[in-house]
Amino acid sequence: MSGDYQKVRTVLFDLDGTLADTAEDLADALNGVRDQHGLKALPFDLIRPVVSHGADALIYLGFEVSPGDDSYTNIRENLLDIYRHNIANKTRLFPGMAEVLDGIENSGRNWGIVTNKPSWLTEPLIKALNLHERAVCIVSGDTTSKRKPDPQPMFFASNMAGSQCHECLYIGDAERDIEAGRRAGMKTLTALFGYIDEHDNPDSWGADGMINQPSEILNWLQDQPARLNDKV
Repeated sequence: MSGDYQKVRTVLFDLDGTLADTAEDLADALNGVRDQHGLKALPFDLIRPVVSHGADALIYLGFEVSPGDDSYTNIRENLLDIYRHNIANKTRLFPGMAEVLDGIENSGRNWGIVTNKPSWLTEPLIKALNLHERAVCIVSGDTTSKRKPDPQPMFFASNMAGSQCHECLYIGDAERDIEAGRRAGMKTLTALFGYIDEHDNPDSWGADGMINQPSEILNWLQDQPARLNDKV
């Protein structure tokens, strides 16, 4: 394992499709709006890969409506209202992720979240998952003036975590996640267990590695003796 990883002090996670499996609650919200419009529910397998791309992508999938279209605002408001009131009905950490978070903390490192999800949705979800007092930082899509793939949220997160960017590892399931981490000078891992669709090509994203399950994160860190109070 590369000596560069001995300097990882902070592990940062994307939220949807990386840290937590939010797809079922978002799928239920989308199908709830479709039901309001007299449309049949879409199959979950069709919705899941779209979740990481946000509300606009879900709305287009469900209604072929984009920002600027007459019905867009009403559909978006209904979608997010249903989701907000059912934000953690089925959402859970991915299998093995709880042990990963424990392992990160036990190694003397800290961890945080960088997501494009707006804070009014991020914060209640993180509280529902009982992670709000453990995460060293929670950077939402409206925390900084720019969102991923811009590196600005990454700089903000590393500063909150008390680490330099080259001491951070960012893990995500979308190309914009890897781009943002790389542009910030962080190490990056692609979460292949996340919401990656058949048109994505993770091999071309330029991540430092790809993982098939959360436990592999600890494999990347297990030989890393650096602790938060060590001098590097």
